[in-house]
Amino acid sequence: MEYKKTAFKDLIICIPKIFSDDRGYFYESFNLRSFSDFTGLHIDFVQDNQSRSSFGTLRGLHFQIGDYAQSKLVRVVEGDVLDVVVDLRSEEPTYGKSFAIVLSAQNRKQLFVPRGMAHGFITLSENATFIYKCDNFYHKESERGIIFNDPDLAIDWRLPEKQFLLSEKDLQNTLFKNLDKSYFK
Repeated sequence: MEYKKTAFKDLIICIPKIFSDDRGYFYESFNLRSFSDFTGLHIDFVQDNQSRSSFGTLRGLHFQIGDYAQSKLVRVVEGDVLDVVVDLRSEEPTYGKSFAIVLSAQNRKQLFVPRGMAHGFITLSENATFIYKCDNFYHKESERGIIFNDPDLAIDWRLPEKQFLLSEKDLQNTLFKNLDKSYFK
């Protein structure tokens, strides 16, 4: 596995080494030892989630607070998505900034998203299957969200807004400037 740091503390791009032959391919999608050696972090994943989305589906920007904050390792096994995170850690120099990367079945890249970041993605292909590991359980009362079209964040989702498919819940998400800055100190 190859790991690449980003400008955001503990936000790591993970690129697996692919072993291919005439039968197909094999790769290790996660190795705690090599991940910990590179990052200095020890992660205990406790929940795996999977979603399938059609073209233009935008999910996010989601996060959990308090004792239920989550780190995630995200990847795509079918199709392509634009994966986006926003740093909510008020003491970091990247606070309020976003990072985006295309994750696809073809490039097999993964993104480790540390606690203290809002996360979302938009489906760029006809369909996409998105898988993510979490180091904490889902807790509805701790869930929060930032509205996808927040003017202060100005995220380029790479599709015209008229093509977006959003849940009613995500349409009710709040503006970044209205978040409680003490969520992730």
